[in-house]
Amino acid sequence: MVPGGALPEAADLGETEVTIYVGGLHVADEPTVIRTLLGSCVSVCLWDPVTRVGGMNHFMLPRSTAPEVEGDALRFGVHAMDRLIGTMMKLGAARRRLVAKVFGGAHVLALRTSSESVAEQNVRFVRGFLRDEGIPVAGEDLGGDHARHVRFYTASGRALVRRISSAAALARLALRERRAEAAPPASGDVVLFEA
Repeated sequence: MVPGGALPEAADLGETEVTIYVGGLHVADEPTVIRTLLGSCVSVCLWDPVTRVGGMNHFMLPRSTAPEVEGDALRFGVHAMDRLIGTMMKLGAARRRLVAKVFGGAHVLALRTSSESVAEQNVRFVRGFLRDEGIPVAGEDLGGDHARHVRFYTASGRALVRRISSAAALARLALRERRAEAAPPASGDVVLFEA
């Protein structure tokens, strides 16, 4: 038991801890805590309950409009999902046993929300992708206007989410997302928002 009901840190449990960012992906076949911070981006946690192989990605947009995205492919959901599934299968996971937990897609920037916002596009994409691939969703926390800090435990498939609502934290995350917008992938232009 951890005093005060606090959650144990990965080091306390002998687990490796990995932090991923936009375009990041990590898969493990040993106990690992994968963590990320999300605004309008989306992360999918996949888990095979038999082999206990688990992984997480963190993508910024559903797909690229540029013809070549090789170096930055994992910033886009269509590539990040394919790579996550493929990497898990290489470590022994079976596609038919995969279970998903999905997070993000929040409206954290001070912009008018619409069905064409980056957040909404990401949410639509990930729900459609998982539905079309027949991967059941065991849990989700999508949309809204709160950033999320996600911790995924590959040994158990458990995911913990902390919503971030402080003005200072949201301002820092909004600045990070604006910087990502201003620094498009090296392989082509990305338009996140149009006036």
